[in-house]
Amino acid sequence: MTSYTVIIVVITSLISFIAFNNIKLMDTLIFWPPAVSMRHQYWRFITCGLIHADFMHLLFNMFTLYFFGRGLENLYMGELGLQHYYFLILYFLALIFSNIPTYLKRKDDYNYRSLGASGAVSAVMFAVILIRPWEKLYLYASIPMPSLLFAVLFIGYSVYMSKRGGDNVNHDAHLWGAVFGIVFTVAVDHDSLGNFINALRHPQF
Repeated sequence: MTSYTVIIVVITSLISFIAFNNIKLMDTLIFWPPAVSMRHQYWRFITCGLIHADFMHLLFNMFTLYFFGRGLENLYMGELGLQHYYFLILYFLALIFSNIPTYLKRKDDYNYRSLGASGAVSAVMFAVILIRPWEKLYLYASIPMPSLLFAVLFIGYSVYMSKRGGDNVNHDAHLWGAVFGIVFTVAVDHDSLGNFINALRHPQF
């Protein structure tokens, strides 16, 4: 069966590469809150996830999505017994949900722009962490740690940087994307929360 993760990575990469050299396309797809509130261009909640600021931004998001996404597809269909398309629902709803707090905060800010798939990627990551809290991850591809510890650090950093601001990164999208990944997975598989709590009682390092 074709991986939805691979399809999303390919499509996002192609559109991002085109938009790098096409300002009009970038302006049409980017998340610009006033365009939503005043022009009702609701598609921007999703299309902003198809474009990225530069090659490194794209590479980081797609690299993370590729590995976590394929893992989540397997977990959804295997361990949770869900239909294949649940991954797509998670991904695209996460794009919308992760941008809502930013929209509410910035809907009258004509100078604000946001782009990238980070909110949806965070949702995918945290869905995997919920199911596999003791899975070993490598921070910066070199520092091993349990995925649960990574989750705590990630959330703490996102909250801190969201309050601090000043780095042109939408940390709210990261944070709320992560929350959505957990909530969605619990909603479609009620046992996942109980299994997570049980896993916490049996640490594996």
